Amino acid sequence: MKFDKIQIRVRYGETDQMGVVYHGNYALYLEMGRIEWLRKLGISYKSMEENGIMLPVVSLNINYKKSAGYDDVINVKTQLKNKPTAKIEFDYEITNEKGDILTTASTILVFIDKNTNRPIKAPQYILDALDD
Repeated sequence: MKFDKIQIRVRYGETDQMGVVYHGNYALYLEMGRIEWLRKLGISYKSMEENGIMLPVVSLNINYKKSAGYDDVINVKTQLKNKPTAKIEFDYEITNEKGDILTTASTILVFIDKNTNRPIKAPQYILDALDD
């Protein structure tokens, strides 16, 4: 399935007293990967929300292999796992500049109608963008 890669330089404020990236910040890196993955399809979270669609995370699984530290450049690979239905699933791999795997992860998000707060099918424009 379609994937995208982004690079992030670890900022000092993202590290803990041991000088490594605080574990909770990895969820932010995954979100950054998803946002850019969608953006490269020509879709933005902002436009989805303006059109009444929310996309909350309902499942997050992270496996930490090695640490990243301050000023490291990390690569976040975001890959669509399956064709979206009422949910959209991603797999992730975060690596350092040497190519070492630091973290693997997966998320499941659900398309929600903002007005009814109920799940809906993936918007057709997302399915169309994936077929291109």
